[in-house]
Amino acid sequence: MEVTITGRHCTITDELREQISERLTDSISKLKDRVIRVEVEFTAHPAKGDPEDDIRCEITLRGKGPVIRASAQAADKRTAMDRAEDKLMTQLRRAADRRKHNRGLREARSLATVPLDLGLLKKPEEEISNEPETKTVAGIEVTGDGPLVVREKVFDTQPLTLEQALDEMELVGHDFFLYVDEQTLQPSVVYRRKAYNYGVIHLNVDGSVTKANS
Repeated sequence: MEVTITGRHCTITDELREQISERLTDSISKLKDRVIRVEVEFTAHPAKGDPEDDIRCEITLRGKGPVIRASAQAADKRTAMDRAEDKLMTQLRRAADRRKHNRGLREARSLATVPLDLGLLKKPEEEISNEPETKTVAGIEVTGDGPLVVREKVFDTQPLTLEQALDEMELVGHDFFLYVDEQTLQPSVVYRRKAYNYGVIHLNVDGSVTKANS
């Protein structure tokens, strides 16, 4: 298992590099057959306010199966590393617990979808009399003052089952996960509700309307 440790805008000493490598090799020893590479990245961005945000540590596990990632921030590298490792272990435990808790999910029950709140799309009652300036930013037409920040990412993927999507969501520590459903090939999103309850939203790309149940 390969461990790579890098720093952005900061220096990683040989002593710290060796300690982190030994520590992670020991803490994820149970996953050594699945993990091919461990990536640890420290990023320094001194915060204007809270010094607890000065150093960010991100740990990524790559290998057989979904990518596992956790990150945390602190005033120094060691504390940021401690927090990121704690989050990583918590995510691994949650994923394992979820699989135990939801065993037989397909046979027992299906996840419900949640209807969108169309009230949020209503037009404001008062219209602005002065027509604002319209401009194009990153291919999007923007009316009025900005700023508009667009960050575009493209990922390679393959269709997943609902169970696989839930596992990947837990392992990256997110509250939602976008995927393509293996059976229907619909763009879909699973998201966390309470405890081990989840929701799923499917999109029909042909324009047909499907009722959503909460």
